[in-house]
Parts: sequence; C-alpha cells; structure tokens
Amino acid sequence: MTKRRILYVSHEIKPYFPEGEMASMALAFPKKMNELGHEIRAFMPRFGLINERRHQLHEVIRLSGINVVINDYDQPLVIKVASVPGARIQVYFIDNEDYFKRKGSWEDDKGVFYEDNGARSLFFSKSIIETIKKLGWQPDVIHIMGWMSAPLPVYLRQFHAEDPHFAGTKLVYSLFENGFKGCLDDGLEKGMAFDGVKNSELFNQPTADSLYCQALRSVDAVLEMSDLAPAAAIAAAKEAGVPVHDGRPFMEQPALLDAFYESLFA
Repeated sequence: MTKRRILYVSHEIKPYFPEGEMASMALAFPKKMNELGHEIRAFMPRFGLINERRHQLHEVIRLSGINVVINDYDQPLVIKVASVPGARIQVYFIDNEDYFKRKGSWEDDKGVFYEDNGARSLFFSKSIIETIKKLGWQPDVIHIMGWMSAPLPVYLRQFHAEDPHFAGTKLVYSLFENGFKGCLDDGLEKGMAFDGVKNSELFNQPTADSLYCQALRSVDAVLEMSDLAPAAAIAAAKEAGVPVHDGRPFMEQPALLDAFYESLFA
C-alpha cells in the first residue's frame, strides 16, 4: 500500500458540529484512512457555535501573518487547531474576525441566512490553499464535502495547477443531500470576478445545486453519498467527463475507499 497524504475539507466535522450524515463521514473517512497508515489533515471553518475551551482549540502561531484578499479587501487569516479525541487526527480551523466571530454557522438564531455567506465561502476556500502552502505540505488527495468549499476546486485548477504544493493532487467531491434554500449573495461572484476567475458570472447568486454544478466540473471524481444528492450536479459532472461513483459502500468498508483513492493514480 502506498502511503498517501489526504486532506479532508468540510464545513461540518464531528464532534465540532451538530451531528449529521456529512459531519459523521467527515470524521469517519479520515479516521479510517489514518488507521490504514495514511497521513491525514482536515479543515473546517471556526464557527461561533464551536466551544474552543471544551474542544481545546489553540491558535497556530507559526501560521499567523497570512492575509487573504476578498474583492480587494485584505482579510486576516487566523488558524486554530485541535486534536479529535481518540482519533489521532488534527483539525485545522479557518478563522476571521469579520466572517466567523458570530454565534451561528451560516444562519442566525432566527434561521436567516447570513448576507455574506458568499464571501465567507470564498474566504474559507482561499484560506485552505494559503494554509497548505504555509505548512509546506503537499496533499496527494483533497477530499471535499459540502457547499461552503465549492470554490476550492475551481481555484486549484485555474490558479494552482502548476504550483508544486498541488501539482498532481487529485480532487474528490462527496455529494450528500445537504445544501441551502434560496441563493447565496453576490459576494462570491464579485470576489471571483476580482480574482479573474473564468466564467465567474456563473457563480452570481447561485443555488446550492448550481454551486455544486460549477464545482464538480473541476474535480477528478465524485462520490454520490445519498439517494437525495442533487441530480443536476451529478449530471453536470458526467457531462464534463468526471466519473461518478457510489460512495455509500465506503461508509462500511474503508478498504474500498482506500482502493478508490489509489485508483486515482492509476
């Protein structure tokens, strides 16, 4: 077995987020791959609902001093880290005073979607790239889950294909039934247009399904994790020539997931 460096990206990871299917898989997959001998890291946003004291988060000082540009504004990036109890996995938390110092995740206490979720999604995705470069760690596989990191594969493919930190990195996207109602604000599209992203207008006030459609065109493989995974996104991936696999057997048989990762390099 080839030892791989695998990065997991999700805006929900158990035990730091209320338990759900994606949060559980975002822990189970890295935990199983770690047990099989792979080198694992995981990233999620540092939402305000996360109790830093209880989960023993602490700032990574050596990763300080990074600014991430969002639509011509320098946004300071703060990286925090915690170890998952009993799993020997480090989770890195993307933090920022403007975007994540609030009590909710992407909704307020009345269930209203935050008006800057588009910009928050872009900040989260770009921050992951900058943190990996600062760490000097080259992932063989980046496994993405959830809508909040949808800009990540687009940026990696357009701007970092020749970057030695990501050259040869394989991108995998797991599709669950999770999403959001309505549309994102225009902050995502504006930030992407400022950065010079091709066809950035396709990200203007996207629904969850259309956000996935754009992201999946930039990955190497898609894992369908639910019968209710968005059909439009799966169709978009297939139309772009991206293979779609049934990822549900991987939940109970981690050896299959291990073999799937290795098949990406065949």
